[in-house]
Amino acid sequence: MKTKETLALEDLIYEATHKQGVFCCFEVTIGWYGKERVDYMTCDTEGVFRCYELKVSKADFHSSCHNSFVGHFNYYVMPEALYEEVKGKIPDGVGVYIQRSGFLFSAKRAKRQTVVPETLEVLKNSMIRSLAREADKKRTSE
Repeated sequence: MKTKETLALEDLIYEATHKQGVFCCFEVTIGWYGKERVDYMTCDTEGVFRCYELKVSKADFHSSCHNSFVGHFNYYVMPEALYEEVKGKIPDGVGVYIQRSGFLFSAKRAKRQTVVPETLEVLKNSMIRSLAREADKKRTSE
């Protein structure tokens, strides 16, 4: 069960990234039998993947859950107060969006990472499978 803080971050990152030419999905499992799951992933019409890990607390930030930074650009999405607590522990190259007063702001820019062609295919297929799962959930809930 997701906390209301997590749901609020999901709403904000969706609003910030959902636009024409950008395709998105929550909870994308990487690979056929993957143990990694990206909280939120986007892919644009140029084939650029962005991965977002949502964190709502310091315990969440330090949890054993894997941070799946497998995209061309990778980000944390978190409340501003949490960012102030953990900003020294954010890896180089990983960007950060902070939640402040009900909006998202960029606190740190992500650096482009090299993604090998084989991984691009895995990311694309993983996103397609996760989108199909979401479509199935919607259809069976009607």
